[in-house]
Amino acid sequence: MKLNMPVIGILRGVDPLFFPEIVATAFASGLRAIEVTMNTVGAVEMIKAARTSVPQDHFLGMGTIRNLREAEQAVEAGAMFLVSPNCDLEVIAYAKRHGVPIIAGALTPTEVYAAWAAGAQMVKVFPCSAFGPGYIKELLGPFDQIPLVAVGGVTANNVGDYFAAGVKAVGVGTSLFGKEALQQRNLLQLGRNVKNFIDCAGKI
Repeated sequence: MKLNMPVIGILRGVDPLFFPEIVATAFASGLRAIEVTMNTVGAVEMIKAARTSVPQDHFLGMGTIRNLREAEQAVEAGAMFLVSPNCDLEVIAYAKRHGVPIIAGALTPTEVYAAWAAGAQMVKVFPCSAFGPGYIKELLGPFDQIPLVAVGGVTANNVGDYFAAGVKAVGVGTSLFGKEALQQRNLLQLGRNVKNFIDCAGKI
């Protein structure tokens, strides 16, 4: 499966009852990929229930996959892609064996290359909030063949800078959906927030 998802929406701690409406609204507003973090209560059940309603060319995955057991649970639930915060070669190998794309977490040059060499489709540079777009540009000097995903501290104000630095995608949580929109279950505002963010990223 080829990953074509320049903006990945990250949902952590979301209410399972509100989840289907978030997914439908976000996808209808231009988002192509959503990940639910494994440490969200009911995450596995949410993926199982929503998996069959994902539109064509859209992706529903699981993030915060920290170890092999969590990778197994995510794949069994039907996750279309996995995202990890760390570089675990066993998790990457498992995803590869099962034909599930994985965006593996890394920070240092050694971790970035190790994740890519092990078979990760993309490498998540995390946390980007501590380093910024300049770090991405530096990494892409020697690793220009590795598709990087910036996660942590990406906002509508700086997302353009990350793409200009060379990332292939960004992973974003509340700054994409809107903290108040999530808390108040305001789907109209949530949709507007998603459209605005993607527009700022230059990906519409």
